Amino acid sequence: MTPETLETLNECREMVRDFARTEIAPHVREWDEKAHFPHGILRRLGELGLMGILIPEELGGAGLTYRHYVAILEELGAVEGGIALSVAAHNSLCTNHVFLFGTDELRRRWVPRLASGEVIGAWGLTEPEAGSDSGATKTMAVRDSGGWVLNGTKNFITHAGAGGIAVVMARTQPGKDHHGISAFLVPLDVPGVTVGKHEDKIGMRISDTASLIFEDCRIGGDALLGNEGDGFIQAMVVLEGGRISIAALSVGIARGALDAAVAYAKQRRQFGKSIAAFQGIRFKLADMATHVSAARLLTESAADDKDAGRKTTLISSQAKLYASEVAVNVAEEAVQIFGGYGYCKDYPVEKFWRDAKLCTIGEGTSEIQRLVIARELIGE
Repeated sequence: MTPETLETLNECREMVRDFARTEIAPHVREWDEKAHFPHGILRRLGELGLMGILIPEELGGAGLTYRHYVAILEELGAVEGGIALSVAAHNSLCTNHVFLFGTDELRRRWVPRLASGEVIGAWGLTEPEAGSDSGATKTMAVRDSGGWVLNGTKNFITHAGAGGIAVVMARTQPGKDHHGISAFLVPLDVPGVTVGKHEDKIGMRISDTASLIFEDCRIGGDALLGNEGDGFIQAMVVLEGGRISIAALSVGIARGALDAAVAYAKQRRQFGKSIAAFQGIRFKLADMATHVSAARLLTESAADDKDAGRKTTLISSQAKLYASEVAVNVAEEAVQIFGGYGYCKDYPVEKFWRDAKLCTIGEGTSEIQRLVIARELIGE
C-alpha cells in the first residue's frame, strides 16, 4: 500500500467513524425496535460517496479501493450492523453487478444514480426452494415481443421494499441447471412487481428485508445483463466481493462488542474492584481482541488480493467464514462479561449478538464456505 493510499484510508476511516458515532449511534435502539429503515442516512452516505465506493469517478463513484471499502464497513458495523449490511448489499451486489456486466448504456443510465444514493439497489438470487442450492432457481424469464416476461418469487432480499431497481437471476433455459440462469436489471416500479412479506428478523432489523414477487412482469430486451445463460457465473463473481463485504461487517460487529466489553469491564465493580482486575475477564478480553485482529488481517488480505486483480475465491471464503464466526463468538463473550445486563436492551451487546448471527448465514452459510474452501484446496 502506498503512503498516499494509507493516508486516504485513515482519513476515510476517521470520517466514517465520526459520522457513525454522531449521526447513527444516537438512534440505534429506536430504529432497531421499530425495524425502521433510515432512508435519510442512506442519502447522507450517498452524499459522502459511500454508496458508490468502488465505482470510478467518471460514473459518479468515489473510485476507492477494497481496502477503503472494508474499513468503511467495519466502522459502520461497529455502530449499526444493519446500515453496514445495507451499504454492503447496495455496493457489492447490485451496483457492482451492473457495473461489471451491464452494457455501456445501462451503466450510464443507472450506475451514477446508484453511486449517489438517489436509487437504492437490491439483488435477487435466493428463492424459497433455492438458498444454498442456487442452481435450483425457478423464477422464469421468457422472451416476448422483443423483451422478457418474469414470473417467480425471490425471498430474503435486502432492499426489496426500499430499493428502486434489482438485479434478478431467472431461468431462461429450462433443464440446464446453472447454465440456464440469466441476470436481469429490473426497475421495481414496473407493473408485475409486488413486494411480499417483510421479514421480522431478530437482528439487522433496520436493514429492509422482504420477498419480491414477479407476476407477468414485462421488461425490455436491454434488461439482460451480459450474455444469456451467464447469470449464475456472474452471481458467483459478484459473491466473491460480497463475501469480503460480510467479513468486514463481521469485523465491525465484533469490534463494537469488544469495545463495549472493555469499557464495561473497567467501570463495573464486584468484590470491591473493577471486574477488569479479574484474570478470568482479562483472558476473555485478550482472546476476543486477538480473534478480532486476526479476522481484520484476513479480511484486509482478501481486499488486497481483490485490489490486485488476483483470484479471491479461497481467501474471500476464508475471511467470510472466520470473521463471521468470530463476530458471533466475540458478541456472546461480551454478553457474558456484562452478565445479566448483557441480556437487557439497555446495553448494546445484546444487539451485537443478534446482528452477528446473520453474518454466518447470508451470502453463503458457514457450511457453504467450508465446501468452497475445501474445493479450492483439493482443486476440484
